[in-house]
Amino acid sequence: MKTPIAAALAAGLAFAVTFDVAHAGPLPEAKPDEVGFSQAGLARMDDFFAREIAAKRVPGAVVAIARDGKLVHYKAYGQLDAAKGTPMPTDAIFALASMTKPMAAVAGLTLMEQGRLPLQAKLSDYYPGFANMMVGSTQGDGALKMDPQASPIAIHDLYRHTSGLMYGGRPDSSSAVARLYPDGTAPALEGDTQAFIDRITKLPLAHQPSTEFEYGFSIDVLGAVVEKVSEQRLGEYLAANVWQPLGMTDATFHPSDAQRTRLARPFANDPLTGKPQAIKLLDAPTKFDCGGACSFATVGDYIRFGQMLLNGGELDGKRILGPKTVHHMTSNHLGPEIKNNVANIEPHRAGFGFGLGVAVRTSEGLSSVPGNPGEFTWNGAYGTQFFCDPKERLVVVVGTAAPGEMRKYYREQVQDIVYGAMVR
Repeated sequence: MKTPIAAALAAGLAFAVTFDVAHAGPLPEAKPDEVGFSQAGLARMDDFFAREIAAKRVPGAVVAIARDGKLVHYKAYGQLDAAKGTPMPTDAIFALASMTKPMAAVAGLTLMEQGRLPLQAKLSDYYPGFANMMVGSTQGDGALKMDPQASPIAIHDLYRHTSGLMYGGRPDSSSAVARLYPDGTAPALEGDTQAFIDRITKLPLAHQPSTEFEYGFSIDVLGAVVEKVSEQRLGEYLAANVWQPLGMTDATFHPSDAQRTRLARPFANDPLTGKPQAIKLLDAPTKFDCGGACSFATVGDYIRFGQMLLNGGELDGKRILGPKTVHHMTSNHLGPEIKNNVANIEPHRAGFGFGLGVAVRTSEGLSSVPGNPGEFTWNGAYGTQFFCDPKERLVVVVGTAAPGEMRKYYREQVQDIVYGAMVR
């Protein structure tokens, strides 16, 4: 935890690397050339965000890069809140959206390691309503045909998005079933966990279970299962078993009044379209801890989470998962019998499969961004990103408040800059 003096210094050095502040970084520090980075190459990140901020395409950003467990870049750029002119501090708190999913997956895997939540358990063993969900398919006349499930939804299907559950309003899916589903955070803003389960189980599945990757509410449902098994709210379970042991001091589903002053806010209008945009969760509290989209944390918190996974489940003597479990989590779980739509989510995801809560790079080439097979990663719809490359011993976390299509541009550009700065 930062001392008040260190926190004040960190906030004041919004445009400067925090290595000059004693103990300010979330991981030990190293000079870029000590771990195979070019200082000039990393300076391109400064130039890139300077251009983007000057062009008013993004309010600000925080970027953390670690190799061999050591920070080589940890900087804040631009503004936390452009409307108020507040400088961006390195300890800015970001709405993580779908970067909540890997943390909820880790919560489930800790229960798996305890023999309390096996992958092949039936989801209906925990919430019986899922057994009765029909599978909807659109007919030539636009009508929906309903069929029973050929096999039940397994817990495994929740982790890898093969349950048949989906999100409403996604641009990559225009099916008639999609029009029946709410968007990602709507259920958490409207009711509690049971209300969410009651609502979702009245809808049809988009596909037969275990047949197709369809991005959606699967991890939200996994979070509800974690709550049922642990008899705790998801946030309470994560705090006790992941966040507190890892020193992720700001990770939460419900920011305090003090934390709210550090929430990163987007422009009022999308810089690409000019249309109004907002991150609802910044000002509207959720009624349950949705494991798919509803948490908050700093970039420093999340790089500790990523480093734990890269280390095989342990950080600073605190073990969260066993290394074999992490290996299983970060392996591709979409076999040849499953239709892989991961690249439909984002164009640069070509060459990726999906593991247990994270996308996993399976091929050289194909993707528009550099990396190696074995890379695991995911992003958030409000502008956050993380990726871990075990071959390069690399963890990168980026925070922006950019909920429009611009976020996908930053994900690609940042990864290009990071790999371009590596010289060995």
